[in-house]
Amino acid sequence: MRRKIPSTTALISFEAAARHESFTKAALELSLTQGAICRQIASLEEFLSVELFRRSRRGVKLTEAGLSYSRRVATQLDAVERDTLSVMGQQGANVIELAVVPTFGTQWLLPRLKDFQQKHPEVTVNLTNRTRPFLFADTEFDAAIYFGDADWSGTESHRLMGEHPMPVCSPDLLGNKTILTPSEIADLPLLQQTTRPYAWRQWFNSQHLNLPRDMTGPRYELFSMLAQAAMHDMGIALIPPFLIQRELAEKRLVIANPQALSSIKAYYLMIPERKVESASLRAFRDWLVNQAHSYSVEE
Repeated sequence: MRRKIPSTTALISFEAAARHESFTKAALELSLTQGAICRQIASLEEFLSVELFRRSRRGVKLTEAGLSYSRRVATQLDAVERDTLSVMGQQGANVIELAVVPTFGTQWLLPRLKDFQQKHPEVTVNLTNRTRPFLFADTEFDAAIYFGDADWSGTESHRLMGEHPMPVCSPDLLGNKTILTPSEIADLPLLQQTTRPYAWRQWFNSQHLNLPRDMTGPRYELFSMLAQAAMHDMGIALIPPFLIQRELAEKRLVIANPQALSSIKAYYLMIPERKVESASLRAFRDWLVNQAHSYSVEE
């Protein structure tokens, strides 16, 4: 069945005219005549049976329908352009589109990725931030690294490592003390992590404390945000030390208490079942699992 889609030329002409609210400026941008722009938009309005512009002697102005449609068209044209540039850039290479939780990707994975590139120069790994699970069928991702329990329908899971966050803060907040007791930590502002809302409650419970305000405090989605807030004396945060190695080495953050929060959850590489036979993904899986194992042994 033929798709109900206007011509690309008409959509490009409309998007430019809508952005400028001017047929003349759209014509200049697209190297067309003003008459050609007028004809393309007229044909689009006829196709849609909707008026997109109001014409007057002073120019043109988008209708409500035109404004709404222009926003959607612009979004879709941007997506087509990105996909086109991506295909042009690949030039037949093996490409892995990897969704990755942000701080893990920047602090742990990226410093090691050069090793994979040297061993598999024929494979390109593209990274995109995703903090929560999603449906692979609705995206272009080939695999994902996320923190959880591996309960992700339609995927093959490979455990990488646990997290073991510890209370950390700025040296100024620690003062002249070596460590802070759980009771002293309870008196400080608690920085919360959006995707781990019960972390502080679990930590205090493991220290046999029941703190009414254990879920109060500013919330941040990323560990990198928590680290920045802690460095600026905004409170104390639960962060896995391996994600803030530089900050700890440079004494911008210090471990306020060595008691780590244990969890059955971990970082996993998730590969959709339809992709498990991919040679490039198998190579990346084997390399990544080996890197995680080596790191765990070093710890």
